[in-house]
Amino acid sequence: MSATQPNRVTDYRLAPPVMARFVGAYLVVLALVLLVATAVVVAADLNADLLVLVLGIGILGLIGLSWWLRSRLVVVRLTDAGYQVRMVRAAGVTDARWSEVEDAVAAAPSGIDCLVLRLRDGRSTTIPVQLVAADKDDFARDVREYLRRAAR
Repeated sequence: MSATQPNRVTDYRLAPPVMARFVGAYLVVLALVLLVATAVVVAADLNADLLVLVLGIGILGLIGLSWWLRSRLVVVRLTDAGYQVRMVRAAGVTDARWSEVEDAVAAAPSGIDCLVLRLRDGRSTTIPVQLVAADKDDFARDVREYLRRAAR
């Protein structure tokens, strides 16, 4: 392995407890859809196979959502050039170059542990570490390492 790693990319995915919340919400919506579909089938005297079809589509949707959350959704992407943050409400600046970042500090606004990337122009990016599928200290160390390497 060479001393420099050009185009290094590190992706941080959604934490499993947060994924479980999304899947749980989907299951509640699916149950409500099945309840409404059942009422429609009974009221309109339709074939009950329609319910099996709705359930099958719902299960396929659940599988697709679970796969996307687990393997495709990237919450934080760190590259040699900068960072991108996705799916985080109130994150502030969602992407910036490392040259724009002044420092990375730990903070706990509203009692939620966050990593705050303060930009030189006064703006910031706030990343709640509980959303990231990584140890909060390892995540902060990795961000600071990217920042240190960019400063060289």
